[in-house]
Amino acid sequence: MSTIMNVTVGQLLQELAEKQPEREAVVYHDRNLRYTYKQFNEVCEQAAKGFMALGIAKGEHVAIWATNTPEWVISQFSTGKMGAVLVTANTNYQSQELEYLLRQSDSTTLVLIDAFKTHSYMETLYSIVPELKNSEPGQLQSEKLPFLKNIIVLGDKRYPGTYSWNDLLEKSAAVSDVALKERMEALHPEDVINMQYTSGTTGFPKGVMLTHNNLVNNARNIAACMKLTNEDIMCIPVPFFHCFGCVIGTMACVTVGATMVPIQEFDPRKVLETVQNEKCTVLHGVPTMFITELNLDDFSQYDLSSLRTGVMAGSNCPIEVMKAVVDKMGAKEITIAYGQTESSPVITQTRTDDPIDLRVSSVGRALPNVEVKIIDPTNNLEVAPGMQGELCTRGYQVMKGYYKNEEATKEVLDSEGWLRTGDLAVMDENGYVKITGRLKDMIIRGGENIYPREIEEFLYSHPKILDIQVVGVPDAKYGEEVMGWIILKEGESATEEEIREYCRGKISHHKIPRYIAFTDQYPMTGSGKIQKYKLREQSEQLLSLR
Repeated sequence: MSTIMNVTVGQLLQELAEKQPEREAVVYHDRNLRYTYKQFNEVCEQAAKGFMALGIAKGEHVAIWATNTPEWVISQFSTGKMGAVLVTANTNYQSQELEYLLRQSDSTTLVLIDAFKTHSYMETLYSIVPELKNSEPGQLQSEKLPFLKNIIVLGDKRYPGTYSWNDLLEKSAAVSDVALKERMEALHPEDVINMQYTSGTTGFPKGVMLTHNNLVNNARNIAACMKLTNEDIMCIPVPFFHCFGCVIGTMACVTVGATMVPIQEFDPRKVLETVQNEKCTVLHGVPTMFITELNLDDFSQYDLSSLRTGVMAGSNCPIEVMKAVVDKMGAKEITIAYGQTESSPVITQTRTDDPIDLRVSSVGRALPNVEVKIIDPTNNLEVAPGMQGELCTRGYQVMKGYYKNEEATKEVLDSEGWLRTGDLAVMDENGYVKITGRLKDMIIRGGENIYPREIEEFLYSHPKILDIQVVGVPDAKYGEEVMGWIILKEGESATEEEIREYCRGKISHHKIPRYIAFTDQYPMTGSGKIQKYKLREQSEQLLSLR
């Protein structure tokens, strides 16, 4: 499994369709849509020719702003065939963020759904490019977004200035199979094929440029860590716009010919129903997803006996949650993965046969062909096993860089190809890694370094606590103080003093949260990551009121 696969995304799907044409590739349980690998490859070829018919060249940027619809995954593999770079937009974006992404990425084409929850995407788009209402489809001329020409709307409703998805498929007739074959042959595995914008937990989001080789090989190694085969059926409730959905999810399936079963919009009941009805063997999720699934009042009614493995990633996984996924969901071979978009995304992963204590206490060891080292961030020298420092990685999985942002690229990528993650970690002598925090999240109280992760792990053991996030807040005496934001389990109540009392004698005095606030939700990115910087802002506002 250790060789690097040198294929493009389009070739990968082509090979699978030839090898196992009748095996199911994509299943949407709730809309009774089922594609075999042969059918899925054909619809991707059709969409690829449709994109070419719009005049989209190799290397051109096509943005997609949609939930986990069938057209999303078709767009992923069809752009992989005809060489456009798929730019993924977060479904939570509002006008300012969408405009920034479209402008910074130089996207010429936008594929979108017309609305999500209460947000009308079309109204947002018309507010950014009012010219669209009076333009011919494909002829948009926008002052703000000079590159943007084509708008493709998913769904049956017609909108001024736009194409429908069916228009795109119909246009494919104008492009020959030979032209598509020539285009596919002109692509190189080292070409950029995907661009994802980092959550922007600091400053403006940056466009991470990922190649065919980045994605295909990372996905293939992730699949190997889960022992994924073409017999597996994967339920994918994590968003496609994030690496978790489109690499650890869809791409990992295609590297081995497994079946993808996407959930269009996360709903814990829908997830468990789908696992039960489609007999899914694999389930992905961020910890908060697993927490809400496990805490459904009718959880025990679902037959989850088919589950074997999956990936939990995206944020720190509480040990108690991991154990519940193994014991109550029956996913005995669940794995933990760690990484970031810049490493397409996985750097380390636990293996299915790792002992449970390693699977709950670490994020595993490096994937094949991936190097990991821990350095002292003050002098950049490697530290001894068991010492904490910043995790750095090097290998086939490291991004090409940030789009049109050499300065930011130089900050995280050195001349020898090492990527600095900004994460604090400890690695043991066997290469197993524990993530201990973010360089930026560390709290320095009166000269003592405090790592929020340690306090969070301890407080998860409190019987009333469902979730806990710890942040630092400014303090005149100590520089910083510890604040805990707590979500209680349903029907429970607790006081600040009760929580502190629980900590006394069990963790050092200086780590006990001086401030505690109870909440029912955390500020999140669209991919399910908790935005600690927003929690810090909320903390400061709350304390100034107190």
